[in-house]
Order: sequence, then structure tokens, then C-alpha cells
Amino acid sequence: MSQEIVYDLLTNVVRTAGILGIEPEFRARAEAARQRLAPLGIGKHGQIQEWSQDFDEPDPGHRHMSQLFALHPGKQITLRGTPELAAAARKTLERRLANGGGHTGWSRAWIINFWARLEEAELAHENVMALLRKSTLSNLFDTHPPFQIDGNFGGTAGIAEMLLQSHAGEIALLPALPKAWPDGQARGLRARGGLEVSMAWKGGRPVSAALIARGSGTHRIRPPRGSRIAEIRSGGARVPITVSEGVAELAVRAGQTYDIALA
Repeated sequence: MSQEIVYDLLTNVVRTAGILGIEPEFRARAEAARQRLAPLGIGKHGQIQEWSQDFDEPDPGHRHMSQLFALHPGKQITLRGTPELAAAARKTLERRLANGGGHTGWSRAWIINFWARLEEAELAHENVMALLRKSTLSNLFDTHPPFQIDGNFGGTAGIAEMLLQSHAGEIALLPALPKAWPDGQARGLRARGGLEVSMAWKGGRPVSAALIARGSGTHRIRPPRGSRIAEIRSGGARVPITVSEGVAELAVRAGQTYDIALA
């Protein structure tokens, strides 16, 4: 976990320095330091190794799943960018849960986020329900007794991850929408790059989405699985987009609203 946190930090430093066009020497040092970090390893069970060596786990069902920081909240492991590591992260989760993991509120909340990042809608929802049934008091406080805010914040973060993700260089709409939520809407979700996002869906299918740009820039928009972006309009006018493998590239201007029609 320590290696993964440092990797995330150095990646953010390098990207920030590049965007701002500052500190070229420090940026180069940060890049060199990142290269020296221990790489993520896949162990004999097909899992993400918790340590640089593939030690046997004395407690394979432990509530801690720190080796998956790279999946969430980090972004070193992504479903499409690193499919082999994503498969190993899945194996790690399955192994922990099969041996009794996730038995505290904060641990269960983290599991929701993990499954959301892997776009496993039904498994994410299953763990939302487990969090509510097993680790939530009647006043909605998370219990690890007597109270643990991690489960509350983590659980709501997980629900947000099911509806919107923006960690892999693109903004994914409804990436993990479960069958239990066939109709709904979400307003005011925030995506990286200064975007405010609202969405509506009906019968398990997306209907529309709107982006409010707080800053100018270019974004990649991934529609929900089985859907496509029909068009994007701003101020009543159709906005030109480039679509590659279903992902739309959209240039936005600060202060503008962009309405997305999904089919």
C-alpha cells in the first residue's frame, strides 16, 4: 500500500507540473523516483500481492484490503488500461470475501468502491445492502461500535462511483448501475476537470446527461454499457464531437452547459 500511495502522489505531482508548466527539474526527479518503485505483483493465487514477496497470508479473510489502494482510491489499476491487474484485483476481492472479509462498515464500504471500479454493478449493490443491513444503525450511523464515520463516507462514495467515474482519463456515465435502481436521476455529481454532472435513466437505460463546465478543457465521455452518445448540444446548438470506440471527445468552455442525448 505504501508503494501504491507514493506512486499515486508522484503521478499527481508529475501531471500537475506538466499542466502548469512549472518545476521541470523537480518533475524529472519525481518521474525518476516513480520508476524506482516496486512494481505491482501477481501472486500464486492470481491475486495482487500485498507485499513485494508473495508471502502466504495468515488471515486471508482479513478486513484490510490495503493492497487494492491502486484500484481505489488510486488509479494505477484500471479495467481497460491494466486488464491483467484488474483481473488480479478481482481475485483478491473474491479471496478475501470467501474467507470472511468485509465484516466491518468501513471495509464493506471500500468493497463497494472496488466493485464499482470493476464495473460490477450487482456485486456493488449487494455490498451496499450488506453495509445497510449489517453495519448501519437505525439513525444511519455506521457502527464498528459505537460509531465510525468511514463507513458512512465510504458508502456514499461507493454509490457515487456506481453512478459516475472520472479517474482513468475519461468520464464514465452510469458505469455500475444495478438492476435494483431501474429508474432514477442524479444531480450535482462532480467529475475531474471541473465538471458538474447530472443524469437521468429509466427502465435501466440512460435517458440524458448534462455537464456544467467550471473550467475550459477537453474531456472523454464514456456512455453506459450498451448505449451510445447520439448528440451533444450547448445553448441549443449541436456541438461537434469525435467518437472513437464509443467514447466521445468533447471540448468545453467554462460557464457552458452541455446536454447529452443517449440512445
